[in-house]
Amino acid sequence: MAAMSSFFLLIIGLFLVFTTTTTSFAELERFEEPAKGADGSLSFLVVGDWGRRGTYNQSQVSLQMGKIGEKLDLNFVISTGDNFYDNGLAGTNDPNFEESFTKVYTAKSLQKQWYSVLGNHDYRGDTEAQLDPILRKIDSRWLCLRSFILNAEIAEFFFIDTSPFVDSYFNTPEGHTYDWRGVTPRNNYIANLLKDVETALRESSAKWKIVVGHHAIRSAGHHGDTPELVKQLLPILQVVIN
Repeated sequence: MAAMSSFFLLIIGLFLVFTTTTTSFAELERFEEPAKGADGSLSFLVVGDWGRRGTYNQSQVSLQMGKIGEKLDLNFVISTGDNFYDNGLAGTNDPNFEESFTKVYTAKSLQKQWYSVLGNHDYRGDTEAQLDPILRKIDSRWLCLRSFILNAEIAEFFFIDTSPFVDSYFNTPEGHTYDWRGVTPRNNYIANLLKDVETALRESSAKWKIVVGHHAIRSAGHHGDTPELVKQLLPILQVVIN
């Protein structure tokens, strides 16, 4: 999404919560994050559109995240993408990784696992670099995949790679170059992802199901709705909810 002009927000790009009862997990990779509270409660923060080397108020938001995180005793942090502006990472040795992540989110309370997906700005760089496990040797908090499932006992999080859905990135890229390795052929990629997400949602037994992605399905904000998600993803969620 376009860069925020003068401030940072804790955001949820695509964040739908609903309850059902019914665990196998299709083809999506799965991670475990046990709840810490005796009552099974869960605490986490969500942030997106942040990788600015501390500028655009990123450092100020990080400070407040640290304070809130200490009060909440966080389990983990979620990133909804656009992790590194303007054009993702140039490679696994890009200093932007440490300058925008490691050296900014320094509070003790934020030294938890970060679960991240890609945004469209990330696709303008070396996409594979952000997904490379070698980054965990630089900062062990970092975990980024295109799509995956996080099981946190009372809740399951379904992370979805939303950028490949957006037609304009392919048809009218406006001078930007996108790294679509791992996504082509696009139609097959999207079809398989939707199938896997639907299967995983239906088979999940978690009380709370939380779907996370970079682009909003519905939004009254500057970018508005994402028509491709309204057409292709929303019907799946509506069926599962009902």
